[in-house]
Amino acid sequence: MKVQDLLASLLDRYPLATAEAWDHVGLSAGDPSDEVRRVAVALDVTEAVLREAHARGCNVLITHHPVYIKAPGAFCPPHRDASSSSGAVFTAIRLGISIISLHTNLDRSLEVRAKLPELLGASARSSLEFPEQPMNPGLGSLVDMPACTVEDLAARCADAFDTTPRVWGDPTCRVHTLAILGGSLGDFGAQAIAAGADAIVCGEAGYHVCQDLAQRGICVILLGHDASELPFVDILANSVCESGIAPADVATISTSHQWWTYTKGERS
Repeated sequence: MKVQDLLASLLDRYPLATAEAWDHVGLSAGDPSDEVRRVAVALDVTEAVLREAHARGCNVLITHHPVYIKAPGAFCPPHRDASSSSGAVFTAIRLGISIISLHTNLDRSLEVRAKLPELLGASARSSLEFPEQPMNPGLGSLVDMPACTVEDLAARCADAFDTTPRVWGDPTCRVHTLAILGGSLGDFGAQAIAAGADAIVCGEAGYHVCQDLAQRGICVILLGHDASELPFVDILANSVCESGIAPADVATISTSHQWWTYTKGERS
């Protein structure tokens, strides 16, 4: 299988037309006519991920986050005075690795809609983007939760996503309807309110956005952008295998723990 064949299969599954207009998805670097030897799958494109992929014999890297949204002015060796995306693309070309990213087109897939609620022991009834059209692909998930409190939900999130959530709102509030979205909440707080959500789980959201929602009775649980989307890596790996690449030739590379927290004298 050639890189262009793998790319076509993945884009047939996650069409370019479903990506945001501002997004950069598909092939960012590499030769479409190269034969695929092994495929690495990760959340992010970094120099470290590329070097690990190369060490594991991979000549294709599939990620959720694009190596860039807007291309840098030049692609140069990694250096503190240049963007990390510049150095990453330079490294990929030097190592002979093709980079393919599936971002907001993956976010709108039925697989992503189902994945995050499943980790919490629940099922999505629709997307958050199109709450009244359950068969329509869309961003986020709207979930009918088994009755629980916000504190119960936060504990479940901590276990399911292996993270330390930041929670806005009364821990004793009951959650019946949950909105969950990987990555940034953006402007979806309004949709969550309109859909009758009692709580929102997402990767990140602005201070004033969370403050406003909490004061309006909508609790917000922040997982961390990366923690909320690491489950998508498994979806990508499965999609690569279903495109015809043998599972033994697909390597998953972890990009977790890129940052740390400091709480009560302890680093975690």
